[in-house]
Amino acid sequence: MKHKLIGFAVALAATVGGTLAVAAPAQAATPAVQITKVYYNSPGTDNRSNSSLNAEYVKLTNRRSTTINLKSWTLRDKSNHVYKFSGDFRLAKGASVYIHTGKGTNTSTHRYWGSGAYIWNNTGDTAYLRNSAGTAIDSCSWGSSGSYTYC
Repeated sequence: MKHKLIGFAVALAATVGGTLAVAAPAQAATPAVQITKVYYNSPGTDNRSNSSLNAEYVKLTNRRSTTINLKSWTLRDKSNHVYKFSGDFRLAKGASVYIHTGKGTNTSTHRYWGSGAYIWNNTGDTAYLRNSAGTAIDSCSWGSSGSYTYC
């Protein structure tokens, strides 16, 4: 009976000049936490001053309607420089946090890698965000033009 109904639907569609629509694959869902901006080429001369290092950053945004704990989540580049959220770090729904390359005092909206060297390559790189289980959550790539990219 099932085969007859399918055959009938195909014949009916052909008779009326239509086609049977096949469901398209679903688009990838927006990640829970998204890399929304990378400022990879800090303004001015790259002199490794702390203010220049901190002008290089990655902005993460919680796209869910609930708070997400980023404890043990990692942010890394292609060269495997790794920033790890230590301890509980709760990112409220819709909120953003900036991960700066240099040194500073961590707050609820600004975290500091503590590096004395630049992390993100001006000539192109990729930022990878992984959860505490090591599952890829999001990534963002850029080329050699400009100073920042929105992801």
